[in-house]
Amino acid sequence: MKSRAEELDNIAGRQFDLCVIGGGATGAACALEAQLRGIRTVLLEAGDFAGATSGAATKIVHGGVRYLEEAVKGADFQQYHVLIRALHERVRMLQNAPHLTRKLRFIVPGYSWIKVAWLDVGLKIYDWLAGSSRISPSRFLSKEETLQRMPGLNQKGLVGSVGYADGQFDDARYNIALVETFTVAGGNALNYARVTDFRRAPGGMISGVVVKDHLSGNPFTVDARAVVNATGPFSDSIRQLATPAVARRMRLSKGAHILLPLDVFPTQDALLIPKTEDGRVLFAIPWGGRLLVGTTDEEIAPDAELVVTEKDVEYLLRHLNKYLTRSVTRDEIVSGFAGARPLVGSGDGGDTKSLARDDVIEVDPLSGLISIMGGKWTTHRAMGEDTIHRVQRALGLRRTESPTRNHVLHGGEGFSCDSWEKLRSLYQVSEATARHLASKFGAAAEKVLALCLENAALAQLIIADHPAIQAEVVYSVRKEMASTLEDVLARRLGLQFYSWRAAIDAAPVVALLMAEELHWSGTYAASALARYVETINHFLDAAGLSGKCSPSSTRNCPQ
Repeated sequence: MKSRAEELDNIAGRQFDLCVIGGGATGAACALEAQLRGIRTVLLEAGDFAGATSGAATKIVHGGVRYLEEAVKGADFQQYHVLIRALHERVRMLQNAPHLTRKLRFIVPGYSWIKVAWLDVGLKIYDWLAGSSRISPSRFLSKEETLQRMPGLNQKGLVGSVGYADGQFDDARYNIALVETFTVAGGNALNYARVTDFRRAPGGMISGVVVKDHLSGNPFTVDARAVVNATGPFSDSIRQLATPAVARRMRLSKGAHILLPLDVFPTQDALLIPKTEDGRVLFAIPWGGRLLVGTTDEEIAPDAELVVTEKDVEYLLRHLNKYLTRSVTRDEIVSGFAGARPLVGSGDGGDTKSLARDDVIEVDPLSGLISIMGGKWTTHRAMGEDTIHRVQRALGLRRTESPTRNHVLHGGEGFSCDSWEKLRSLYQVSEATARHLASKFGAAAEKVLALCLENAALAQLIIADHPAIQAEVVYSVRKEMASTLEDVLARRLGLQFYSWRAAIDAAPVVALLMAEELHWSGTYAASALARYVETINHFLDAAGLSGKCSPSSTRNCPQ
């Protein structure tokens, strides 16, 4: 990507074929799809890329075992459609971004032979539906083999388990890779650019957008022959901005996650808890050196605050501890996050957990706005493909085949599982740092390390107990449009999800580096640091965790 200042100059007041509103997974997928088809496209995001729903996923690339059960029991074609599409798309996600994804084995424990048999049959159907897209076959595991793979699992009544394969990914970095791939293809993208109104042609059809630069406060306009609304949970707001009388369609569900030290349940596999008290599945997954536990499903209002609450913590720990030999306490939580799932309601009520994660494309006849709503991370590419088919129709263009099905994303070109060894050898960094850089940037990690050749100080660790280096901060600002401390610590480096304490320890160094790159005054940098610390402390309070954090005193923070 270009710097944010350069992109602002390239976008403001310009004419494009297509404007995509929303820089999350779906919006970025739409933009990339369009640009690769030769449609000149601009992508506008009100906050940061992956700053909302797309950066708060459970980090799994999956068809969805729960959707299979609901499709079979309820004869629900929508659930079946979501399942089949996701089973095929998960393989494309793994292949198109090998540096940000990996295959992951999931283990579903059984505490009666009937349940194990039911699970075994169900997962064989899961394999069969995947067809040629199957990652690896599911199989029954004896009690002994199950405990060998998961020694911390509750043994009382355990008869065995069933193992199956799906995938895992770094959601925020994957989103950023989509945007980077789009800009490399010639597209223009800008974060912190909120659409506040539409420009209209005679007759009321949309001909562009009015945008507010959130960082400067300045407005600007962009003209476009077509506009796509890909704003996820905020879809209704954009739809009603275009045509105030349209009925709302979105129903939002909050998904909360907590992160724990991996040694509370040491495993290389993921645990799937097959049924919670409210009929959901729950995951406990090794991710980034932590155990990620989630998720909840609670219907929320569009303006609800998305934080992990004491209620969320109690729910997650209560269900997790039923499956562990040693109970985990809230004091062991090191971090957490929550996001809103954008579900398309049918108007007949019911729980959000019963709503299919299918997507809907709507073309507003009064304004011409094209809205893509619903869906899930695993199907983001297919959603983009379908949406751009509609865009081509709206622009009077001949429908063309999708170019993204096998398009490797930025950083994935030439990447291999041993790429980190080359980084360690060429740039004399530690194995931990080399592995970290390879997993975050892929083949682009060499561009990060090249900054250290210009300034050797940038090779220093940001904090002692984490492999991230200072060059990543500079690269994130110069090449990935990072504009706030949270942009860097949460989405570019992942430190905020690894540990709230580590993030606050790192914040002063990150603030200093960003101040130099973005020409912040000392007052502004101090204010940015204070705001970030306040945000993390608010997360602690909401989750009911004791202690306040500050850069100079972190001894009471979650470890």
